[in-house]
Order: sequence, then C-alpha cells, then structure tokens
Amino acid sequence: MQRRNFIQQSSLTVIGLGVFGSLLSNTKKAGATLSVNSKRIESRIFELAKFGVDEKGRGYRVAYTKGDIEGRAWFMELMKKAGLDPTIDAAGNIIGKRKGKNASLKPIAFGSHIDMVPDGGNYDGTLGSISALEVIEILNENNVVTEHPLEVIIFANEEGGTIGSMAMAGHLTPEGLKQKSQSGFAQAEGIKTLGGNPANIQSAKRNKGDIHAWLELHIEQGGILEREKIQIGVVEGIVGIVHWEVTVEGFANHAGATPMNLRQDALLAASQFIIAVNEVVNSVKGTQVGTVGKIAVQPGAYNVIPGKVVLGLEIRDLDAAKIEMLFKEMEKRAAIIATSTKTKISFERQANESKPALTDKKLQQIINISAKALGFTTKFMQSGAGHDSQEIAEIAPAAMIFIPSVGGISHSPKEFSRATDMANGANVLLQTILKIDKE
Repeated sequence: MQRRNFIQQSSLTVIGLGVFGSLLSNTKKAGATLSVNSKRIESRIFELAKFGVDEKGRGYRVAYTKGDIEGRAWFMELMKKAGLDPTIDAAGNIIGKRKGKNASLKPIAFGSHIDMVPDGGNYDGTLGSISALEVIEILNENNVVTEHPLEVIIFANEEGGTIGSMAMAGHLTPEGLKQKSQSGFAQAEGIKTLGGNPANIQSAKRNKGDIHAWLELHIEQGGILEREKIQIGVVEGIVGIVHWEVTVEGFANHAGATPMNLRQDALLAASQFIIAVNEVVNSVKGTQVGTVGKIAVQPGAYNVIPGKVVLGLEIRDLDAAKIEMLFKEMEKRAAIIATSTKTKISFERQANESKPALTDKKLQQIINISAKALGFTTKFMQSGAGHDSQEIAEIAPAAMIFIPSVGGISHSPKEFSRATDMANGANVLLQTILKIDKE
C-alpha cells in the first residue's frame, strides 16, 4: 500500500459517519450500561507478572520458556472458570469459545498475547489478553448472550515474530518453523513445548470469512496519546517489519603487532555500517525507522582485532516498497564500506517478516463511536510496533484499540499504563463488540 493511498484512506475517517451515525443513538440500549471491573484487570496484570521472573527479579516470560508455559496454564484456568473451555491449536495458540444465539454466524474474535521480550514489561499484550477475558466475565455476570459466537484468542510467541497469528493466517513457512527463537528453541520445537503440533501446522490456518471481526486492545508503546492527552487511539495501520542478519568478515590478528594501515577490522566496518543505516533512514521523508539492535563480535578479546561481526538489522514502515528501497540503499553503502575497510559484508533476510497492514475502516468507525459514546477523546493513528492483528488482517476485518503508555516506554521493566486507562480501553472493547454484534 503506497503511503499516499494510506493517507487518503485515513482522511476518510474524519468525514461524516454515514451509516454508522445510527449507532450513536443506541448507546442507552441494553449493553451500553455494562462496565468492566478495573480492579480485577489490574490485579490480574500483577498476578500474571509473577510468572517468568528470573533470579534477578527481571521479567522473562519469553515464548516457550518455563514462565511462558506456566503463565499460559494460569490463564487457561481462568478461561475454564469463565466457561470458555480453552483448547490449543497446532501453532500453540490458546482459543476459548463462547456460544452465541445464532450458531450460523461467524465468531467475533478478540485477544492478544502474554509472552514478553527479555526483561520486558507487564502490559504489552497482557492488557489485551486479560481485557478479552474480562469482557467474557462481564457478559457472564450480566447474563448477556451475543448473537455471534465469541472467541478469545491468545496467540503464541508474538514477540518472536507473530508466530501464532502467522500460522493462523497461513503464512508460517517450513523455513519459519526452523528459525531460532529467543528461548533458544527452533520455532517448531518451541511450539511443541506449548502443546502445539508443528507437523500439522496447516490445521491452525483460518480462511477468509471464518472470522466475522477481530479486535485487539493494546498499550500504545509510544508517547503520542499521553503527550496529546488523548484517551483512546484508533489504529489505522500497522507497520511492516523486516529483519536481516548482517555478517561482516575481516581478519582477526594481533592487536599490538598489526599496524593500523594493515588491519581488516570487522568491527570498524560494522560501526561504519551502523552509522550508514541511520543516515539512509533519515535521508527520506516519512515515519520509517531502521535499527541495528543486535551485535556479536568474534573473537571478542582486548588484544585481538575483531575478525567477524554479526549484526541484527530491522526496518519498519507502512509502505513495503519503501522498506525495500531503504534496504537497497543500505546494501550500496555496505559495498562502499567493505571496499574501503578490506572486509566482506553479506546479508541474510530472515524468515517470518511482517507485512504492512491497514485495519478495517468500518471497525475503526465503530471503535471511535464506542469511545466517544463513553465520553473519551480519540485519535486516529498508525502503529509503529508490530502486532498479531496485522497477520489476522489478511484473513478477517481487523482493528486495534490503543491506550496511553506512561512516558511512551515499552519493552522495558518501566513500561506502565494506569488502571483508569486500562479500564477505559477494556470498556471500549466491550462496547465495540456489542455494537458489532448488533449491526
């Protein structure tokens, strides 16, 4: 999708509501008075945070680890108590179902993930998962049965490349299953630890039309909403994410006996390439980002000139063509650097990349209406982070709800969202589901 088209489509959201206008007059009907239990959401955030804490007190509920497995078991018990009878599909996704009045209708699905990055925070993914369960419990407690069946989906290994949702969308390849995860397991082996069956991964696939609508509540992971004092973000699109492993090969030699002009220093070349990445990304207008977030130096000694360096390169943007253009420029810069430093620089594109995705415009409007009916301020915005929703957007109408992140901090132990904001988002999720069900 070209950025111009995205902007044109995004601008439509501020035009008259048309057929959605009638929804505003229905806010006082049955269901509009329902409200989530803020204390229950917050207490469960803290309870889930106990799983996967390492010996230094850091959060380590990385996918496929002991903490992830135990946290999932805890969550499934809560799902059972809520009458969802959870199952695990071939990709390791947890799926809980609630019957609707009309079994012929396709389900409204919602949820997120509960795995985290190493030393991560307690709100990323967790909020959407716990709030999804909260919606079910509020409906149970008020004896509300929807017309559509409902599904709560907790995706496996979102942080390691949206693995569970990728499988559900039919995008997880044999090469992707071989990719090493942050836990050290290959994805296929990791899925087995969760009770999945990678040998039958195709059985996790959903076809277009199988899901009536998909919704995901999430913390923003940025500082826009807090800075602008906006309560609810309505996500218009989710950026694509592509990774490359960059290998720089020089020659390891004695650091004291090798003159500076005779060195083939792989780390020096790698450093120049890192600077080049920053320069290339900033050379064009837009919201694209590029990051070198991983570096491994060999042999890694004070007195040895580095002979080999492996870097992790990531580029993100809403325009897939721009991602490719930026990478081509980085390749050109790498060739120049390799020549000047007498090194070799090679690139290996990683499996399980995420494509840019636009969210469903009809669902965007329903979220916006639901939020405003509850008295909340809203903002239409893009997501700079990747999410399971961008995979599901390939097979179903999908949308996301953002709430503020304090300080714009995420993927950090300092990640935090206020209980009031979490409840606001969960209430918008609840009302959006009820509106979708009654359209």
